[in-house]
Amino acid sequence: METRPTASSAQRSSNKRTVERRSVSLPARLTWKDQRGATRFASVVTRNVSDHGVYVECRSVVSIPLFRLVQFQLEADARDGDHVPDSLRQGRILSAVYRVSPPRPSGVLQGFALRLMVDPRRRAPAPQIDASRATA
Repeated sequence: METRPTASSAQRSSNKRTVERRSVSLPARLTWKDQRGATRFASVVTRNVSDHGVYVECRSVVSIPLFRLVQFQLEADARDGDHVPDSLRQGRILSAVYRVSPPRPSGVLQGFALRLMVDPRRRAPAPQIDASRATA
């Protein structure tokens, strides 16, 4: 008898995230420099967060290209919730835009997926090296 993978097992195998994302709706702000060097900002709403990334939606259409570095900051009154990762509690955090979703006539807002540029030492504990197995 042949067994078929269920939808949930297929979904788990296709999800390659190291940390689960949490759905949230928190006010935030993006700040960046445009191609002429002028400082721009936009008010956004987070849709999901993790320790390494965040997805935000913007009510107004803004021009932020892929791989642009932006400063991401939750509004001050939104930083203290239990669902907010530690990396987002500190205030502004440098982030890179790695996906841009254009707005659609159906009412879907423009979205940006951001990779948080957090210190790798804060992402995961450093591996323990067994000194007895080390070689010169």
